Amino acid sequence: MEPLEADVFTTQAKELSAVEKQKLEEQNKRGLVPEFKANKLEIDAQRNWDIFYKRNETRFFKDRHWTTREFQELLDQEECHEKRTLFEVGCGVGNLVFPLLEEQTSEEGCFSNSRFFFYACDFSPRAVEFVRSNPLYDPSQISAFQCDITTQQVHEHIPASSVDICTMIFVLSAIHPQKFIDVVQNLGKLLKPGGLLLFRDYGLYDMAQLRFKPGNKIAENLYVRQDGTRSYFFSEKEVSKLFEENGFEVITNAYVHRRTLNLKEGVDVPRIFLQGKFRRKNQ
Repeated sequence: MEPLEADVFTTQAKELSAVEKQKLEEQNKRGLVPEFKANKLEIDAQRNWDIFYKRNETRFFKDRHWTTREFQELLDQEECHEKRTLFEVGCGVGNLVFPLLEEQTSEEGCFSNSRFFFYACDFSPRAVEFVRSNPLYDPSQISAFQCDITTQQVHEHIPASSVDICTMIFVLSAIHPQKFIDVVQNLGKLLKPGGLLLFRDYGLYDMAQLRFKPGNKIAENLYVRQDGTRSYFFSEKEVSKLFEENGFEVITNAYVHRRTLNLKEGVDVPRIFLQGKFRRKNQ
């Protein structure tokens, strides 16, 4: 799937057509997912992601070579000789961390001399196993571990105020909204004062949200997929508020409207993501 045209960045939520409004109304026809089932989804969250990686192994997600284009902070710094620390939250099978590792070990430019040390964690033990078994995995450059980022477990692996950059790409949407604050506060403790958190996730009224059928809605903007994993769709305002109220300064935060085209399959897909950069305050 290739971009059909340039991405459009805006802080305005999408205006829904009558047809799209009807789709959202249809989702409510069978009511919300029953409370006992919603609770079971929370209990089984790790198991469901482990089954996902057992079934898909390393084939599902493509390597994220686009991250250095969207987030120049992964490349630029004033002092090239300084080694920095990057923490990838929800690393999956390493689709972000390994492309970055390959780039930094190339001989081109400043990036090759300004190596990161990478931390990478995932909720799924199986995903972490895939990362550790990758031929590029080098314990002197990467430390991958399993943890639940909504708990205090991460602090057993990473010292406080030691991380320069944290990435959270399509991760928070898989976590229950009641735990968003716990996640952001945990990451704030790990980042150095002035450290950056780079965020990308599903935006409000994305195509994927409109496609959910009745019976899949857990709560407002929160849905369960057929495989038991969950997905939340974010508004720009709530994400800004989430970070601002938990020790971060908003640098940028906007919806990204993207149209992708697959000529072979005749697919023209409009997507909406939310992308932001947040700086830990110096307090």
